[in-house]
Amino acid sequence: MSRMSTSASIRIESEQHDTTVRQWLSVAVVVLSTFVVVTSEMLPVGVLTPMAEGLGITPGMAGYSLSVTGLVTAVTAPVVPRVLGALDRRAVVAVAMVLLAVGNVLTVVSPGFTLLVVSRVVLGVAMGVVWSLASVIAPRLVAPRHAALSVSFAVSGVAAASVVGVPVGTIIGDAFGWRIAFATFAVSAVLLGAALRLLLPRLPKPKSTTPGAERAAGGRSLLRTPAVASGLVVVVFLVTAHFAAYTYIRPVLEVGPGFGAAAIAAILLAYGMTGLVGNFAAGALAARRSRATVLTLALGVAVSIVVLASFDTSGVATVAGVVLWGLAYGGLSVGGQLWMTQSARGREEHVTGLYVGVFTAAIALGAFLGGTVYEAAGATTLLWTAAALALAALAAGVLGRGPIKQ
Repeated sequence: MSRMSTSASIRIESEQHDTTVRQWLSVAVVVLSTFVVVTSEMLPVGVLTPMAEGLGITPGMAGYSLSVTGLVTAVTAPVVPRVLGALDRRAVVAVAMVLLAVGNVLTVVSPGFTLLVVSRVVLGVAMGVVWSLASVIAPRLVAPRHAALSVSFAVSGVAAASVVGVPVGTIIGDAFGWRIAFATFAVSAVLLGAALRLLLPRLPKPKSTTPGAERAAGGRSLLRTPAVASGLVVVVFLVTAHFAAYTYIRPVLEVGPGFGAAAIAAILLAYGMTGLVGNFAAGALAARRSRATVLTLALGVAVSIVVLASFDTSGVATVAGVVLWGLAYGGLSVGGQLWMTQSARGREEHVTGLYVGVFTAAIALGAFLGGTVYEAAGATTLLWTAAALALAALAAGVLGRGPIKQ
């Protein structure tokens, strides 16, 4: 009976010609899940100062918590498709969301740095599972003609978390305390885990289209693809630059122009709103010219950080720089994803796992580098270091190879 059920499920997926409201709702739950996962990872950014004070540690040590999550996710994401076997993907992502809630609860009750590290390890495992499977699950939830659109939505959950999640967490943290902010996303994760279990259909392991396809699509062969390799180099430099500076955006805004908590929340909200604009604009542009789009975003990130470093005491210049930063970085997740899938057509599942692993490793590297430079030399040096890395990303993209147009 199980084999017959699986065959029927696959046949329905391949033969369906239209997408129902319930199926779009299931896609929406996947999008919200990626949003909550990535927001939970980056939440320390918005509550860094009070979080450090509450745990009795320095802001640099609090920022290192992002490095922990990023490293664990970087290891988890690429191996997820290879170790799940015949497990129902619906059950896997639902359990991962509950695990995410556990990680957030551990952060809520952390008395110091040690338990904080444990909580971020748990969160990193959950994030690696959900993020790596989201864009693979999404096209299986809709009719074939809506597959590409569903993937765009799934990726937009990550982008929206990057640009909206932190401001939302900052607002909650400023109003009720940083621990309540983490508790809020713990509750959200449990609710979404239940929604995934109820709304998604059974999702057995997808069949390979050709014998040996999985092995041919391995990470090693992908790294030998010039367009994939150059795109990943750009991502490493640009994401490292972003998180080196953005992880410490709150102390930068407090020390330089002297903004208070309410003003910082408003500025980060403006960053988030322009980031959403950047996400959808970049998605439309990158569908045709992914390399040119990502390089434009790299230039925007570099210019915005240079503005912050050059006019660090000017409130107007700081706000302008942050708004431009949101606009530019908001499109990176979808732009980079499209660069990868256009460079490895037919191997989207494996290149997505590789991309997520590299992306999250760069998050870890950026948070670690930012904490080290900030503790040793201060905010201004940190901003100039990040700007140099963003320019390095731009140079790597100009000199490297992009996807071949088809």
